[in-house]
Amino acid sequence: MKKTLRIYGEILRLVRRLPKDTRPYYAKYARENFANYKDVDSNDANALDELFHRAYNHSLWVLNKYSVDESAAKRLKDICLR
Repeated sequence: MKKTLRIYGEILRLVRRLPKDTRPYYAKYARENFANYKDVDSNDANALDELFHRAYNHSLWVLNKYSVDESAAKRLKDICLR
């Protein structure tokens, strides 16, 4: 649970790097996605790793879409891919 909250917090930090008019959409999108997966078994390491990888990859896609340097996601990578 702690790792999940760290990932969520880091994603919200990355949202702040996006253009101002897109921030509310992506903040809401992140919140809804984390809420949708709250029922994933916290003891299923494979399922959690898959979700964390997906969160990281999707974050990179969004950053690239808005020409934000991928290095901004280094902390997220460190958390997700450990």
